[in-house]
Amino acid sequence: MKSMTKTVCFLIALVCTTATNVAMADNTQWDKLIKTGMSAFDQGRYAEAESALSAALRSAEKFGPQDTCLYTSLNNLASVYQTQGKYTEVEPLYKRSLQIMEKTLGPIHPDVATSLNNLAMLYDAQGKYELAEPLYKRSLQITEKTLGPNDPSVAVSLNNLAELYRAQGKDAQVEPLYKRSLQIGETAFGANHPSVATVLDNLACLYDSQKRYVEAEPLYNRSLQIREKALGPNHPDVATSLNNLAGFYGSQKRYVEAESLYKRSLQITEKTLGPVHPHVAVSLNNLASLYQTQGKYAEAEPLYKRSLQIREKALGPNHPDFARCLNNLGYFYASQGKYAEAEPLYRRALQIWEVVLGLHHPEVATCLDNYAELLRKTNRNAEASKLEARTKTIQL
Repeated sequence: MKSMTKTVCFLIALVCTTATNVAMADNTQWDKLIKTGMSAFDQGRYAEAESALSAALRSAEKFGPQDTCLYTSLNNLASVYQTQGKYTEVEPLYKRSLQIMEKTLGPIHPDVATSLNNLAMLYDAQGKYELAEPLYKRSLQITEKTLGPNDPSVAVSLNNLAELYRAQGKDAQVEPLYKRSLQIGETAFGANHPSVATVLDNLACLYDSQKRYVEAEPLYNRSLQIREKALGPNHPDVATSLNNLAGFYGSQKRYVEAESLYKRSLQITEKTLGPVHPHVAVSLNNLASLYQTQGKYAEAEPLYKRSLQIREKALGPNHPDFARCLNNLGYFYASQGKYAEAEPLYRRALQIWEVVLGLHHPEVATCLDNYAELLRKTNRNAEASKLEARTKTIQL
């Protein structure tokens, strides 16, 4: 599995300038809670982040229904919930934040565009592409109108809209968006800015998926070089670039190079974010997949299992990423003919995805395909046919 970078816009207001009728002690406490919550969030301590940001929201409720602190608190708490896959809690927070912003700031304010983007990303993550697309487009339109067509925020909107189209396989629409986003970023920040590296990585992933390997490799390498120089060799974003380049090498059967990069990515992530951060689970999963491809099952299995344990602990047993680990471990067992071990993992992954992402999400189709193949290999052809028919309806 290859990670795909998407830019997330968080609204973090450290000074509440509109709460003029609130005692300074309350304002200071809100500020402290926001800082504590977002620091914990950045380090993957989601329960701590949720607790602090929930308290910040309760504090902000006292400031008035149209206060900056209130919509900031709503957005930040929503971001923590979204990372944990608690989608039912997220949507009302983003919608309320958007409503407050539109009323307070007007419908074409740049902060409204940010809130639209965040709500769109929620729908995007759930596979609700028909809901996400108009929000991304409106966010882009507002940003272009209010900040100008070459503002860095426009580059963010273009990148996210491109990611949406890529998820839907609309490749013809993707490349021009990435290229315009890249051009804006290079003009605004310079060719060696980390924001440029993000878009380079995404464009490389597009070329990679299209088998345009000669074009993909230099973009992966350039992204890595930018991040190493700008952020230092041990930054988590460097680990992301290493991971993506390793995935590319793995697809080219350059296994020695891929393994070295995956291991370095894992080492950086464990050191900077801690051994139980969800990003560590990504690195473990990818290294395990590389070993599986080479038939090194003894090396792969403990990595898959550790990845699974980390995601269950950090994100909870009903998170889509946990389901992805279940599916991957199931596929690992099935590829060895261990169908009894694989089947309950597929069933559980499918159940989680159907509940959290809905019955027609592409991830559901992937799991249905895998499960149907298992059923055929265990001579349950009638059951397999039903799952395959469901897959076809999703893929239409």
